[in-house]
Amino acid sequence: MIDYPKPDDDEEQADDCSCQGGPTESPTLYSDARAELRRRDFAKFLATVGGLTAVASLAAPLASTTQVFERGYEGPVYSDGVHLVDSEGERVTEGRLSEGDLLTVFPEPRPGIEKAPTLLVRYPESEYSSNVKQGFTVSGYAAFSKVCTHAGCMVSDREENVLVCPCHFGRFDALDGAAVTGGPPGRALPQLPITVTSDGFLVATGDFEGPIGPGGG
Repeated sequence: MIDYPKPDDDEEQADDCSCQGGPTESPTLYSDARAELRRRDFAKFLATVGGLTAVASLAAPLASTTQVFERGYEGPVYSDGVHLVDSEGERVTEGRLSEGDLLTVFPEPRPGIEKAPTLLVRYPESEYSSNVKQGFTVSGYAAFSKVCTHAGCMVSDREENVLVCPCHFGRFDALDGAAVTGGPPGRALPQLPITVTSDGFLVATGDFEGPIGPGGG
């Protein structure tokens, strides 16, 4: 009797065939799911790295400032004889700015980091209005708090002589005593009294004339 091969036998033999480099495995549902999980994990990793990089870039300028100033201080920001310094800690000389220039300065070295940033401007004294206290200016220099009186953001933009807060677009006229010219702030930026020492450096002669930042009426 002839024993003919069954169809199932042919399929098994075809599956076992090692010709042309052996059998080829098709992707299973399990392998596809595992690959998808790996892709998701990698995407999460990239997002985490990107977030940490962004945080580090934002923290860098603050870190450079905290090397000079302390946090948690409740006393005056400036006092008589405190030098004005730039972001590198260098004292500001009388010839540092030209007319129309602006510079962010700080008290050297002094606690009160949250309230310390100060906008130093220089214009011809004849261009200042009566709202700029002349006894607080020297050689065309005037100094105002950089902390917006609306929500406490830093007033970091400028349009000619107008100082602009980027958070809610509060506007302050540097030639008019940093008086409010637009936006939600309810009062001007407080002015800082300054003078020049005998050796040519800018110093404060006291603290800001009014409260720093929001509030204070």
